[in-house]
Amino acid sequence: MIYDTIDHLHRYEGIHPGVMQGLKFLAETDFSKLEDTRVVLDGDRVFANLMTCMTKTENDTPEAHRKYIDIQYLISGEEQIAVGPLEEMEEVEARPQNDIWFYHGQTTPVPIGKGRFVVLFPEDAHAPSIALDQPSTVRKCVVKVLADWDAR
Repeated sequence: MIYDTIDHLHRYEGIHPGVMQGLKFLAETDFSKLEDTRVVLDGDRVFANLMTCMTKTENDTPEAHRKYIDIQYLISGEEQIAVGPLEEMEEVEARPQNDIWFYHGQTTPVPIGKGRFVVLFPEDAHAPSIALDQPSTVRKCVVKVLADWDAR
């Protein structure tokens, strides 16, 4: 997992090429000019989902993805994403056709918003969209990056 602000983008040069492409997209895009949609950056290797949603008071089923890395970034609003090591989770539901598995287990909340982002690798369980105080509307961008960059 990487947890940082978009201002420190330069620190991640040389990391996974798709992750860097996603971070640059977040740093360079004027989201006020984009509707909620899917933006294709590099075919099925890197794409972004822009969405508006409500946070919730809790999310007790962390998720993980095996095929894609998530980069979660709030365009407006604030939320917490609870994170935990996948190896400490107990699987409760699998949807491999959607590249999502749900778990139960201990997590630690980290706030995003105000320029902060989190990069979640396949070994990172995460429960997004948790309200800081009370549920509120947020606009977010989730960049999906193919984890196995050499596989097509």
